Amino acid sequence: MGQEQTYEEEFEIEEEKSVVKEVLSWFYKNIKFLLIPGSRIDELTYREIEFEKLRSKRKFIRRFKSFLTIFGILLIFTIVSFAVFAPWISPGTFDEANGTYPNMWGPPTEVNLLGQTKFGRDVLTRLIWGARSSLTIALPAITFSAFFGVIIGVISAYYGGWVDSIIMRIMDVFLAFPALILAMVFIAILGQEIQWIMLAWGILGVPYYSRLIRGNVLQARNLPYIEAARVAGAGDWRIMFKHILPNVIQPIIISFTFDIGGIILSLAGLAFLGFSDPRMIEWGNDIAEARAFLYNAPWASMWPGFIILITVLGFMLVGDGLRDALDPKLKNL
Repeated sequence: MGQEQTYEEEFEIEEEKSVVKEVLSWFYKNIKFLLIPGSRIDELTYREIEFEKLRSKRKFIRRFKSFLTIFGILLIFTIVSFAVFAPWISPGTFDEANGTYPNMWGPPTEVNLLGQTKFGRDVLTRLIWGARSSLTIALPAITFSAFFGVIIGVISAYYGGWVDSIIMRIMDVFLAFPALILAMVFIAILGQEIQWIMLAWGILGVPYYSRLIRGNVLQARNLPYIEAARVAGAGDWRIMFKHILPNVIQPIIISFTFDIGGIILSLAGLAFLGFSDPRMIEWGNDIAEARAFLYNAPWASMWPGFIILITVLGFMLVGDGLRDALDPKLKNL
């Protein structure tokens, strides 16, 4: 028993010495922090940086988590689900949606939940397959517009002078005409196939994005960090697309989301006027076919109009949420 107590006492003494050594060691390592005002501990500085990163992310998520933005995300998720899972969700196949059946403009029944349209086609089936057609055209077209518009706008603003004047005057010519009229002209010349419709809308969107990015690049190209990059030996292309573009891309991201809904609405307008691919299932085309039967078969035009409404509304709400989250002028509101 005596030996065990001795061992315990020695262990406690050693433990107390180790604690004292740790405290003295900490004071020795951080004497500068304790005595010199403004000094910082590297470990605490690192922890502070990591905390600020997480805090910044939480702020972004909190600004993005508004009711209307979440509602817009749900609407987009629904439309995208229609487009992606159409073969499994739709009551009929693509060929059945374009088939010919009896009972034209039939009312809603247990078989045709939302009624029938021209040639007895099921309205619900055409709504679901129409989502794929709209997104198939809108997303590539807006991507084409944003990609080439950003490149042209950055080059124009960075070099300035006669390069900027020539490029912007060409863009102004396109912007001077209504986009819907120019799209009709392009489609009438090139053809009504889906690839030409995508190309027409893609080309017509380039002037808008080039103008949008140009103003931001004009402000950023003379900032101190750009001058520092030039002094460091960075080339023009590196400065334009690695130093300037990432710092002015936020308006493009926001406008990209807004314009998806706008293009879907414009496509519906083109289809309503008869400028669409007849092989496609398109909501605007269904409205055009049913406009003469608004009293006899209102469901045939009401449901395509409603699905266009919620699709455009979803993208607009998400775009508005992105603007609130990314725009530094609104982050404190």
